[in-house]
This record gives sequence, C-alpha cells and structure tokens, in this order.
Amino acid sequence: MLLILRQRHFERVVRAYSADLYRFAYWLCRDRFVAEELVQETCTRAWNAWDSLRDKDNPKPWLLQILRNEHARLYERKQFDYADEAPEDLDLPAEHSSIALLEMEQLIDTLPLSLREPFLLQTLGGYSCSEIAEMLETTEGAIMVRLTRARQALRHTLETVPAEKKRGKQ
Repeated sequence: MLLILRQRHFERVVRAYSADLYRFAYWLCRDRFVAEELVQETCTRAWNAWDSLRDKDNPKPWLLQILRNEHARLYERKQFDYADEAPEDLDLPAEHSSIALLEMEQLIDTLPLSLREPFLLQTLGGYSCSEIAEMLETTEGAIMVRLTRARQALRHTLETVPAEKKRGKQ
C-alpha cells in the first residue's frame, strides 16, 4: 500500500512539472530530442532517489537540480551531433508563436550558460535569487550579479539591433 501511495504521489509530481522540466531542458541544450531524453532521465533518477527528497511539498527545485546534473553528465559521457533546425520548424509547446518571441529566444540563447541558467530559472521558473543560489550551489550575491549582467547584455543587444537596422535601411 505504501508503495502505491508513493508511486501515485510521484506520478502527480511528474505530471505537474514535466512541461517545466522540458522547457528548461530545451533552453539548456536547444535540441528537442535531447531535452526529452534529459526529462526522462531526470524522472528515472528522481524515482530512484524519491525517498531522499526532503521537501515533498515543493519538489520542483530538486527536480531541476537533477535535470541540471543530467545535462552536465551529457557532456561527460559523449558528444552529440546536433542538427540545426530552424526554430519555426520545431514542434515545441508554446502559447505564442510570433517573430518577437523567436527573436527574444535567439537573444537569450546568445547569453553564456553561466548567465542564461539563472536568468531562465528566474523568468521561466519564477525562483527567487536565494532559491537559484541554492540550486546552482553559489551565493545569492553571485546570482544577483549574473542576473544583472544577463539583463544588461540583453538590453545592450536590444538597443544596438534597432540602430543597426536603421543604418542598414538608409
């Protein structure tokens, strides 16, 4: 009976957070097949370590940490051949599909991983600086610096792109 209750709780958690896990995995690796593999491996590892989960009421940070570790393991094990696909050709779950969102995705993708990860955890995941610091195993101050640098880089890029477009039209 205890095993059945444990399994049901785990299934509810997976259903509740699988879309968030996939979205974060895709932002990390930029490949939908690798992202799906990461989510599957995350769920497998989470199930195997389910008893070690401390906060059963809030498993999302724990799951995201497992996913980050799995993403890091990808590069320890082997190198993948990535096929470049146009973002509009990808079959991704999205609420909006506009050129502005595509351009913003491309801008965010230009950020180095050390800035992109905390930025996405805050904007997509809604985590606070202290929660992100705990997940990334660093200080809250370091996260605040990374978030500031990510925003500054995005702002700088957004300010220079329109000026370049204007010069190109003249």
